[in-house]
Amino acid sequence: MKFFKSRILSESQLKRLKEHKYACQSVSICDQILQPYWSWLVLRIPLWFAPNLLTIMGLVVNIFTALLLVAFSPDAKQEAPRWTCALCALGLFIYQSLDAIDGKQARRTNSANPLGELFDHGCDSLSTVFVAISACTAVQLGNYPAWMFFQSFCAMTLFYCAHWQTYVSGTLRFGKIDVTEAQITIMGILLTSAIFGTQIWSIKIPTTDIEIKLVPMSIACLVYVYLAQANLSVILAGGVGKNGSTVAGTSVLSPVIPIILVVLPAFIIYKKSEQAIYETHPVLYILTFGLVAAKVTNRLVVAHMTKSEMQMWDYSLVGPAMLFFNQYFNTFINEYVVLWMALIWVLLDLFIYCNRVCQEICTHLGIELFRIPYPPGVPQKVYEPPSVAEKNGTKSHNRVKTRSNKSAKL
Repeated sequence: MKFFKSRILSESQLKRLKEHKYACQSVSICDQILQPYWSWLVLRIPLWFAPNLLTIMGLVVNIFTALLLVAFSPDAKQEAPRWTCALCALGLFIYQSLDAIDGKQARRTNSANPLGELFDHGCDSLSTVFVAISACTAVQLGNYPAWMFFQSFCAMTLFYCAHWQTYVSGTLRFGKIDVTEAQITIMGILLTSAIFGTQIWSIKIPTTDIEIKLVPMSIACLVYVYLAQANLSVILAGGVGKNGSTVAGTSVLSPVIPIILVVLPAFIIYKKSEQAIYETHPVLYILTFGLVAAKVTNRLVVAHMTKSEMQMWDYSLVGPAMLFFNQYFNTFINEYVVLWMALIWVLLDLFIYCNRVCQEICTHLGIELFRIPYPPGVPQKVYEPPSVAEKNGTKSHNRVKTRSNKSAKL
């Protein structure tokens, strides 16, 4: 009971959060192309509509369409109906659009606050998991379990690394090929499966024994290397803190431990399983560990925004520990049952953490999560088109969001 009564954020953390200044640098090609569309779209949104409500609506649509797709192919091996792939592509497009305009809506309604940035990144961490799963399902990558494991965990790890380098440098950076480009690519894969069927990815390239699906997967690997190199170069160059430390004054390498505690057990359990738990239930397995990765990523974002040290241990790791110790004791309980237990534990832990953090921040800032904070009749800030700095992808203000780095959404 002590866990549920204790506060997650201290008074000093909440004070530093209130003083947090959002900083972002972007040279994304597709972002610049889509800016006119996003600027047009935000003007269609009523002024009373809260920015965070836009974000959560997009996330719900994205998750629902992804779950609908995997419901017809829970092992990512079966052929899913074409309409589910089309619906999943539409869901991702809706999420991308709403995710892109929530920051504009916040500035338009003069409701910008640090909670918006945190809420956006939290939703992005969840979206990364479901987008990775849906992409693998659309090309039936379950027939190549090692490839599916690699692709999914690379996506989640790179998303974590993007915020790791933000924790070090204090600035969120987007490259020319980044999140928006990755999302558009995945939408293209989903639409291809919708038009021609998922079996098209199993066709072999003429004169070779290579299936077509391995081509985009190989390209994705090159993108992973590019993004990893970009993030690591920033991290290893030293941080903005004292003596090259992070924004919290900690070692720039310290955030590597939490993500290792997610990826390494996932790999060991996968390889050591006598019941082939991952090969038989890949979507459920990746979803469980993906939610753990989302939880530790959220904690990293909170650590960055509050300029505080990130704790190495997290309660969500109890889920993977269940699987690990069950294997250690010669699979005393059926691994499929333990996997479901781990998923339920992680879901509850993630929900409780996010709910409590949002409540604590709302109370401290005197705002509501899904309502515009000003009372009726208070003049609203007139919306202005994106400034030259914003068009060029450079922003620095205490808002909430422009575009969180989802760099690993492949």
